[in-house]
Amino acid sequence: MPEPIITVKGLSVRYERRTVLSNIYLDIEKGCNYAIIGPNGAGKSTFFKALLGLSENSEGRVEIFGGPITKSRLKTAYLPQKDYFEFDFPATVYDIVLMGRYPHKTLFQRIDQADRDKVYTALHDMEIEHLADRQIGQLSGGQQQRVFIARALAQEAEVFFMDEPFAGVDITTEEKIVSIMHNLSKKGKTFLLVHHDLSTIEQYFDKVIMINQRLIAYGDVKSVFNQKNMSECFGAQLSVLHKLNHFG
Repeated sequence: MPEPIITVKGLSVRYERRTVLSNIYLDIEKGCNYAIIGPNGAGKSTFFKALLGLSENSEGRVEIFGGPITKSRLKTAYLPQKDYFEFDFPATVYDIVLMGRYPHKTLFQRIDQADRDKVYTALHDMEIEHLADRQIGQLSGGQQQRVFIARALAQEAEVFFMDEPFAGVDITTEEKIVSIMHNLSKKGKTFLLVHHDLSTIEQYFDKVIMINQRLIAYGDVKSVFNQKNMSECFGAQLSVLHKLNHFG
């Protein structure tokens, strides 16, 4: 098996008396696309935050690139749900993507041509060079998602944590983002996406992680994404998903 880039051992998260995640063990492999799925309230977003060291109530051990997340911040990029962002902020697309270079700078270091080159390369890779001078709030949902992925590319991230990146985007934009994700994974980038449309799992992803407050199953989509595991993960919600054509 390939060397894991993320190792999770005994991860649990509790808020007051409520257990949100319980005793999760798994490994994440380099260059793969992972779907994180589970019913509403299953702890998927909490799982992301715990992996990234953003949850104060977590127990267990998470190693990214062989050490704690504090030593791998530059290699990880987190794209939370869209509601997290203030799109009225008076910044251009170029400004947002340039932010990906700031973590590489000390307090008194200036942005140089090498940084600008990385920004324009990221804009090119995401096919949004023509939007560089546009204000972020003027863009469509899909364009905004591309901007934030471009910022992560400019940061030179290796692992992308994306929480519901397809919410509010049309199918054309969704398929474009998936195409970019597949191209980047071929270059060794790793993607973990909280995803809801179960009908696209086999098309979009290499691997799947099923969570419902605990780890139900994880591994290759072809071996793990089956009726038995889905029933255990979603329970009574599964019949509703069938009716909505999200699975089957």
